[in-house]
Amino acid sequence: MSSTELPETLAAAVAPAPRVGAVRVADGEELRSVSLPGLTLNIRARPSTRPGLAPALFVHGLGGSSQNWSALMPLLADAVDCEAVDLPGFGDSAPPDDGDYSVTGHARAVIRLLDSAGRGPVHLFGNSLGGAVATRVAAVRPDLVRTLTLVSPALPEIRAQRTAWPTALLAVPGVTSLFMRMTKDWTAEDRTRGVMALCYGDPGKVSPEAFRAAVEEMERRLRLPYFWDAMARSARGVVDAYTLGGQHGLWRQAERVLAPTLLVYGGRDQLVGFRMARRAAAAFRGSRLLTLPDAGHVAMMEYPEVVAQAFRDLVDDCGNRS
Repeated sequence: MSSTELPETLAAAVAPAPRVGAVRVADGEELRSVSLPGLTLNIRARPSTRPGLAPALFVHGLGGSSQNWSALMPLLADAVDCEAVDLPGFGDSAPPDDGDYSVTGHARAVIRLLDSAGRGPVHLFGNSLGGAVATRVAAVRPDLVRTLTLVSPALPEIRAQRTAWPTALLAVPGVTSLFMRMTKDWTAEDRTRGVMALCYGDPGKVSPEAFRAAVEEMERRLRLPYFWDAMARSARGVVDAYTLGGQHGLWRQAERVLAPTLLVYGGRDQLVGFRMARRAAAAFRGSRLLTLPDAGHVAMMEYPEVVAQAFRDLVDDCGNRS
């Protein structure tokens, strides 16, 4: 049993994933399912506008899904062939058969996806948990990564912000069940507003249409019997990754990344400290740093045009090696 498994909920993790409703698909996007041994992953694709473009893969954060990249992907459709993955247990992907929600487990799922499709090397993007996952992939499988773009990556902090403590507490056994009981009367709208207040620099800029879509997705997720299980185990996976030392430590692996790297940090991020930007810039060799003072934890959703241009600049400066 992996260190991120919760024994009391193992049965829920290995049960077949029910279909509780269709996920949202934006204009121009396509969904497909990829079956691998022990894994079934949902892929959200936005085909490139011209043939022969290099592939890109986008990896979301804790509690997110491939939809988190729907604002950025169309801005890059003329530059890369875009695909975003729902990590195991999130979005429309089923829980993994082995119940492994560790950072290594998620990274292994990404690697297996890329190996099976033969899409590597890719321009790899990651946000939050997805940033930690992408860092690990780039470190252990440099052959799969052309460039690395990390938006508020969940790399270890000695002193996390107080606003990040509730998320980290989900990793503590029993806390998730307690939180579920305490919030049983919360509506999907209440939960969505809470998530946006935590993740956005200015939640007031979210359009009514985007808010309604987020509420619909929240309602869908809450009907999944494994939703909280996936959240708790993945949160524990992040905490476990923070405690790893030696060659398996995320900061040590950041130093091993060979791919040209773009780091994006938001000045109003309540989950990943803005102060970590300089440390990350020093750890990833030859990296470039984009700081957005008014952005929160999901800059690719708040400022997709700025992030898209920074990625284009990264690729251009690499001599269009894509």
